[in-house]
Amino acid sequence: MKNSINIGLVGYKFMGKAHSNAFQRLSMFFNPSVKVNLKAICGRDENWVRESAEKFGWEGYETSWEKLVQRDDIDVIDIAAPSNVHKEIAIKAAEAGKHVFCEKPLALSLSDAREMLEAVKKNNVKHQIGFNYRFAPAVQLAKKLIDEGKIGKIYHFRGLYLQDWIIDPGFPLVWRLDKKVAGSGSLGDLGAHLIDLARFLVGDFERVIGVNKTFIKNRPIVEKMTGLSAQAQKSEKMGEVTVDDATIFLAEFKNGALGSIEATRFANGHKNGMSFEINGSKGSIKFEFERMNELQYFSADDEAGTQGFRLIQVTEGIHPYMEAWWPAGHVIGYEHTFVHEMYEFIEAIAKDKETSPNFYDGIKCQQVLEAVDLSIERGQWVEVDSL
Repeated sequence: MKNSINIGLVGYKFMGKAHSNAFQRLSMFFNPSVKVNLKAICGRDENWVRESAEKFGWEGYETSWEKLVQRDDIDVIDIAAPSNVHKEIAIKAAEAGKHVFCEKPLALSLSDAREMLEAVKKNNVKHQIGFNYRFAPAVQLAKKLIDEGKIGKIYHFRGLYLQDWIIDPGFPLVWRLDKKVAGSGSLGDLGAHLIDLARFLVGDFERVIGVNKTFIKNRPIVEKMTGLSAQAQKSEKMGEVTVDDATIFLAEFKNGALGSIEATRFANGHKNGMSFEINGSKGSIKFEFERMNELQYFSADDEAGTQGFRLIQVTEGIHPYMEAWWPAGHVIGYEHTFVHEMYEFIEAIAKDKETSPNFYDGIKCQQVLEAVDLSIERGQWVEVDSL
């Protein structure tokens, strides 16, 4: 086993910053089996990527991802770039013998995602997809309670992902609103997280049926991005929004449970309102990401007359990952989910064990996304495994 792993990161904006921070925190709070070196960060804008390299603690930078993946001193390629380049970078990285971490959604299409999985398997490299919400300690506790049978047979999964950041009609036509780059709108960006959480906690999907809407069909064209999200120089020219603003779908799981998932960027007052509730024969679980250190748990086995949802503060050392952080009651935040997932990825490489969630999980998510789109097109239920 090597005593160090050298990372090459493609992307230096929102996700690039989150990933850089995660790698920086690993050795400070955890004890990874190998040393992690931030070798090079990559982006097209040389001035911006140079500045990002210095600010985020990278040894150097590249402006060509093709050059990055061919470097002999890189062991891992971490893809935090827009969805339309995931496939090409991942396949070339795998062919160069690099382990691959890729943000979600895995690809623009199910066929592309399958090619990516084939490439990493053929070249025998580790692969993981960035479903970071799995790694919130409260979600890990929910998984433990479900696996231990604490809520019994599952009947319902109810998931919401509500945001409001594009509700202003004057908000510019950023890349997330362009189907050629993003692949999907609220469904692929937000709904993908709920789909993965549903699979992680409940099981595989059997069939789906959905409806979507694009409320604002034209927006000002972006001339130059000047920040991580909404800050941009806008043109007076207008361009077409080619993705969904909101999608809602119903689902049936293979184990018989029913599901409903809603993803929207038009829910005024909601900034990052991801939540889910799971109901079973012996109890229920509720989670809200904006209160990510809490899990609500109801047990039907509690004494009659005193039953009710109990609030669990998931901040003690006995809770998943929390021993590495602060004393009980000292909460952690969004950025820590990335630290946890990168820790698991690095350990999987160091100890030659299976990664999770991996590209297979990315494919299963993509399968549901495409089944929902097809159901909307046809106006009928679609069997997920038919795709």
